[in-house]
Amino acid sequence: MKQQRSQKNRMNRQHHNVFWRWHFYAGIILTPILLMLAITGATYLFRGNIEQWLYQDYVEVAAEGEKQEASAITGAAMEEHPDGTVTRYQPPAGEGEAAEVGMTNASGEGMTVFVNPYTLESTGTLMDQNRIMDRVEELHGELMAGTAGDRIVETAACWTIFMLISGLYLWWPSRQQMASRKSFLPGKSNKDRERRKRWHSVPAFWISGGLAFFLLTGMLWTGFWGNGFQQLTTSQGIGYPPSIWVGDAPVSDQVTEETGDVSWAAEQMPVPESYADNNYEQISIDRVVDQAEQTDVTSGYDVFYPSSSEGVYTVSAFPDQAQEEVTMHINQYTGSLLADYRWEQYPPLAKTMAMGITIHKGLQFGIWNQLAGLFICLGLIGMILSGIWLWWSRRPEGQLGAPRSMSSWRFRGFVVLIIGFEILFPLFGLSVLIIFAVDRLVIRQSRRLRSFFHAS
Repeated sequence: MKQQRSQKNRMNRQHHNVFWRWHFYAGIILTPILLMLAITGATYLFRGNIEQWLYQDYVEVAAEGEKQEASAITGAAMEEHPDGTVTRYQPPAGEGEAAEVGMTNASGEGMTVFVNPYTLESTGTLMDQNRIMDRVEELHGELMAGTAGDRIVETAACWTIFMLISGLYLWWPSRQQMASRKSFLPGKSNKDRERRKRWHSVPAFWISGGLAFFLLTGMLWTGFWGNGFQQLTTSQGIGYPPSIWVGDAPVSDQVTEETGDVSWAAEQMPVPESYADNNYEQISIDRVVDQAEQTDVTSGYDVFYPSSSEGVYTVSAFPDQAQEEVTMHINQYTGSLLADYRWEQYPPLAKTMAMGITIHKGLQFGIWNQLAGLFICLGLIGMILSGIWLWWSRRPEGQLGAPRSMSSWRFRGFVVLIIGFEILFPLFGLSVLIIFAVDRLVIRQSRRLRSFFHAS
């Protein structure tokens, strides 16, 4: 009996070391990316507040006289930039606010012209490339590196979820420790190393649920997992109910995200085509705006112009509250409504995803949502810094300080976890294959590297 207990304890220690080694290396590799994501994420939570302050002179106007129609406002923008092409129109969100006219110049660069809706005077032009919060979003989502950056961020998110699970396993207290509640408080120990561990693990425990939520909802925007998830749900019939179409559902290959910035639930919705009906003249933007307002689309919506002769006007309301999201397609020649997709038509999964996204962006519940998100971001920064402190304080001189390696495949629970992650997150599985290849072909072929990485 004593020998069996000793063998079980040895296996538990080895199992613990396997999780510790993978958790350790993931933390070392991901530290710079996670710091960047936490800082940019905390900043992006306050995008609306920051942009309101940055572009106050562009947006705020004196509410004197009557508002002009949309066609007059877009016409004023065209006079300001006669070589430009109008691509988007956003009516004033409220009294004393400018309208926005999105345009591309002769070089194909995007810009926004702010126009006083009362006087038709331009309050300024802002190039898309100079919008600071757009650059923050680009850094947060794809490291400003396009598709490659998007894949790196997605892989980092997958590994961070793995670190949360492995970290919870390493922290999980015994029944006695749980009863004393000491494991739920940081710093409560007479041993320096144990105290440092608790300053890392206990705060991580308290924010783990919120952090996992932010990671999973953030992955909905990724180009590989996020797009795959959207296409899977649509193909399984969890997509768009027939009631959103006026007439038959379109069979075009174009999807709504290609027409402009729309809600996540509508990104993969097929775009209908405009038919002329013997009238080849495009309807006025005024008519599109009237239709949007008559159907109670919330203020702050965008109208995206058709990009081709078969294209449609797309009205997109992507507001703070998910319940007010609207995506409409309107025939550019007849003004007839071709599709109208709103929260009421969202399937349960789409409602869950839409709500998750607005919470992720700090919008759904106002300032309390922003503060909760900021708490998670600051908690992640604290986890990273305390992890670095914990590692550096115990690192042997001349070595990385990694736990000793051993065959991971002897431990069923660990193997199940890895295989499950590889199925759910393919880029995680690809990265595991790369790690094994580097370990076998590079690290284990050098005595110095084996010693540095503590590889057996």
